[in-house]
Amino acid sequence: MQQEPQIQEVVTRIRSLREDSDISLEQMAEATGRSVEEYKAQESGEQDFSFTFLYKCATTLGVDVIELLTGEAPNLTGYELTNKGEGLVIKRRAGFEYLHKAPFFRNKLAEPFVVTAPFLPEEQDKPIHLSYHEGQELDFVIQGKMLFAYEDHVEELEAGDLVYYNSNRGHGMIATGGEECVFLAIVLKPGSQIS
Repeated sequence: MQQEPQIQEVVTRIRSLREDSDISLEQMAEATGRSVEEYKAQESGEQDFSFTFLYKCATTLGVDVIELLTGEAPNLTGYELTNKGEGLVIKRRAGFEYLHKAPFFRNKLAEPFVVTAPFLPEEQDKPIHLSYHEGQELDFVIQGKMLFAYEDHVEELEAGDLVYYNSNRGHGMIATGGEECVFLAIVLKPGSQIS
């Protein structure tokens, strides 16, 4: 398992790439769906950010999200084997842990993750936080239970259940049932076509 990237290193890469590309704070704020003040706080590392924020930054900057996280461009083209328990660890959003299962495959049509969502009692009676990003997503529950929200719809999923959706509309999930939920998340990039 690779060590989680340090936030300060990641935000330094984002800022450097933004400045090198002559992209303004206002343009990045708009691209990431934040106010200029929120964006500045996240780019400076003062405020934590989600994986969705990183994904939108990478898309706007024209790089693979892995390059923002590690400073290395993916370079594998034939295949990438990632053994059980291995991958690039990304911890974002209230204890969620993302294990990227193919970080160094170049020109990916999809981003594959094994996600561990913690059970948080304080989230059980609150509205589920919704994220938005271009493309489509597939979530397959491996262990535990989750509440999945899609705009104003809420579904309960358990091990073996799968949900596939347009991710440019509001979606989110929380673990339920008193234990963490582990699921496979495959984020398909917009315009992805297998040839």
